[in-house]
Amino acid sequence: MKILIIGGSGETGRWFAKFYKEHGFDVVIWGINKKKDVAEDLCVVFADDLDGEIKSSDIVMISVPINITGKMISNIAPKMSPGSLLMDITSIKTGPMEAMIKYAPHNVEILGSHPMFGPSIPDIRGQIVIFTPVNGRSSKWFPVIKSLYEDNGAHIEILDAKEHDRMMAVVQGLTHFACIAIGMVFRELEFDVARSRRFMSPMYDIMLDLVGRILAQNPYLYAMIQMNPEVAKVHKAYIDQCNMMAETVKRKDIEGFVSLMKKAAAHFGDTESALRRSDKLIGTKIAEHEELMRSIGSECAIKHIYSGVIHIGIVKKVTPRTVILERGGKRIEFLIENVRLLNEKELYSWKSVNLKNMTRDVSVYIPAASDPEIIKSVIADREGIVSAQIIDVYDKQNTQSVTYRLTIFGDRDANIVQGSVERLLKGIGCTIR
Repeated sequence: MKILIIGGSGETGRWFAKFYKEHGFDVVIWGINKKKDVAEDLCVVFADDLDGEIKSSDIVMISVPINITGKMISNIAPKMSPGSLLMDITSIKTGPMEAMIKYAPHNVEILGSHPMFGPSIPDIRGQIVIFTPVNGRSSKWFPVIKSLYEDNGAHIEILDAKEHDRMMAVVQGLTHFACIAIGMVFRELEFDVARSRRFMSPMYDIMLDLVGRILAQNPYLYAMIQMNPEVAKVHKAYIDQCNMMAETVKRKDIEGFVSLMKKAAAHFGDTESALRRSDKLIGTKIAEHEELMRSIGSECAIKHIYSGVIHIGIVKKVTPRTVILERGGKRIEFLIENVRLLNEKELYSWKSVNLKNMTRDVSVYIPAASDPEIIKSVIADREGIVSAQIIDVYDKQNTQSVTYRLTIFGDRDANIVQGSVERLLKGIGCTIR
C-alpha cells in the first residue's frame, strides 16, 4: 500500500514516514518547504508531482500545523481517488473532521487520529492513539490502521471530535498552560533556575524537567493547542482557582486553604494510587543516582543518550546533577540527565565488540574423569576473559591433554589474566604443559 504524508518533512511527519516504511508501505512525503534531503535521509520518495501522488495513494495523511490543517484538507481531499483514505494527526479534532466531511468525496473514507506522543518517542509501543472514526466513512480503512497500531503495541481509544476536544482542553491545554505559566513566572521573578537545582527536592526536580521539556518544544505547536475552542473555559476556571487560593493565602486563612485542598482531593479520587505512581517515578530517579554513587572508584560505562557514544572510565565523583569519569589521567564531566549507566552485560557486550581483544593458548593435562567442557565454562567466567574455546584434545595414557584458547579483553594485561587462569587450573589438579 502507498501512503502520502503531507507535511512529511516535519518532525511528526518524519516519525510516521519511518513507521509506515518499516511496516511495508510505499511512503511518499511532501512539504511546502521542499526539503527533498529529508526524503533522501528517510529513503522515501518526495512528491514532485503532488496531484499525481494524491490520486495514486491509498492513504493520504495530513501532518501540518493546526492553523492550516483545514485549508490543506480543502485542497487535497477533492483530488483523492475512490476507495482511498484521508486521515489527519492533529491535536484538535472538530475543525479537521468538519473539513474532511465537507471536502472529501463520499467514496473517499476519512479518519481523524491524535497520537498522544511526540516525535522523540522511539516507537509506538505503550503509547496512546485516539481515533475519531465517522459512521459510514471509516468502515474499510479504520480496522486496517487500528490493527497496524495495536499489533505494534499501541493502546487505542475512540472518541467523537467534540468529546476529544473537551478532553484535550484539560489533558493538553491546562497542563501546557500551567507549565508555560510557571516558566513565565521564573522569568518575571528573574529566578535562577539552574542555581535552584542545588536545593531541589525530588518533586521539584521532576516539575522543573516537565516545565523545561515543554519550553524546549516548538512554541507554534503549543500555541495552536491553546487555540482549541474548548480551552477558554478551562483557562478561566484555572485563573479563577489560582486567584481564590492566592486570596486565601493573603488572608492567612489556614483552615480555608485546607478546605480547598481537601475538596480538590475528594474530587480527584484515588490519590493513593497517584502517590504510589509518583513514588515509583521519584524512586527511579533516586535509584539511578544511588547506582552511580555505588560505582565511585570502580570502572563503569555510560552511554550518551543523544550522541550514542559510550564512555568507559573510573567514576571519580558524583553530584546531584553530574558524574565525572577518569580514563588515562583525563577527567570528563557529564550531566546525569544526558547519560545512561550501562549494566554489566551491556558493558561486556560493548567490550567484546569494540576492544582489540587478545588471544592466549593454555595447554594442560587434566585429571582423569574430568570434563574439559566444564573446565572451559569455569575459565570463561574468570575476570578479564571474553570467551574460552577448546582447540585441541588428545589422550595420553590415563590423562587428557587439552588446549584452551582464551580471548582476553583488550583493556586488561594479558599476562596477568593468563596467569590467573593457570593458577586456577593448577588449583583444580591440572598440570600446565
